[in-house]
Amino acid sequence: MTRDSKDTLLEDVCEQISRNGFDGMAKVLEILMNAAMVLERSKALGATPYERTEERVGYANGFKPRSFQTRMGEVQLQIPQVRGIAFYPGCLEKGQRSEQALKVAIAEMYLSGVSTRKVAKITEYLCGFEVSSAQVSRLSQALDKEITTFLTRSLGEYSVVYLDARYEKVRHAGSIKSVAVLWAIGIDEAGKRQVLGLSCKLSEAEAHWRGFLTDLVTRGLRGVRLIVSDAHQGLCKARETVFPTVPWQRCIAHFMRNADAYIPRKAMQGEVFQALKDIFNAPSREMALALKKAVVVKYRRTAPRLSEWLEEHIDEALTYFTFPRKLWKRLRTSNVVERFNRELRRRTRVVSIFPNEESAIRLVAALLIEIHEEWINSPRYLDIETIHSLTPEEEIYRKKVA
Repeated sequence: MTRDSKDTLLEDVCEQISRNGFDGMAKVLEILMNAAMVLERSKALGATPYERTEERVGYANGFKPRSFQTRMGEVQLQIPQVRGIAFYPGCLEKGQRSEQALKVAIAEMYLSGVSTRKVAKITEYLCGFEVSSAQVSRLSQALDKEITTFLTRSLGEYSVVYLDARYEKVRHAGSIKSVAVLWAIGIDEAGKRQVLGLSCKLSEAEAHWRGFLTDLVTRGLRGVRLIVSDAHQGLCKARETVFPTVPWQRCIAHFMRNADAYIPRKAMQGEVFQALKDIFNAPSREMALALKKAVVVKYRRTAPRLSEWLEEHIDEALTYFTFPRKLWKRLRTSNVVERFNRELRRRTRVVSIFPNEESAIRLVAALLIEIHEEWINSPRYLDIETIHSLTPEEEIYRKKVA
């Protein structure tokens, strides 16, 4: 970079700081990152822009705009592109495991014979590296090593554990199958969220969940005072086996979706969902139980299946009332990973069908690790001291009603 360009860069940075102070740090980061990537490209090419030299090994090929969310705010980066060599800015690779995993998945599709025009175009546009088996192997091995280290690390005390799962389509033994991807999120002693584990297999059956939960315990998971999840049969049986004395909170978001199957007419949906919201927003457990009784009685004639189902199962979604009120909103749903699900859907839409199970778990794990690191550096999610301050009498009552 020439003297003039350095002076211009410094002037741009100083102008942003003087004009906006700390509020302009995202723009400062954007300017510096863009300049650093151009320098890195010049170093990789062995030549600065428009320089004629025998040391040149490739050519600059413009820029690809990308937006990134940082702790300072959104930044708009111009990612340098090249022709003739494999290149991707190292400053982005360090914080974008999920993007690397996505690129590897797409490249694996290409190499395994899914060489449709669409895949070829996506590979050329998105991957930014030569699609060779050696290159894909190198990237996947580097990612897999880091992911394995993270997913096998020792655990400790986590007062609350959130469990969830989703299905992804993969190619398996010549056919397309759905694999269950299970994960666990824990609240540590500082009240912050942490990713505890991940598992990917062809079934969400009890055996899969039981093996997954047992592995968490083997790695040191202890001190669990509440488990939050949906009511999947395999998960519930496994939870009762591995954590028989830990209270369970049935996610109210899943509960509302489950209730829809018991509403006989679409015209009744609005009033039923409002009645359930009134129960979940009640100021006390006693009030919630009184509202539950009224709803059960109200729908015995017009929606008998709904009435019977609510009477039998809604108590599973009221466990959070036995904890201090300030924690209720964060304890009654498993939406702690809502953003993760949104980000994962955005990436899996590109892949559509993973070439194998390893590719699926690589992408999911890479994204979870990035979110884990963000959570560690974010404010606490729960006031964990409030849970620890429960008296022995309160603990006995809580476990009894749960």
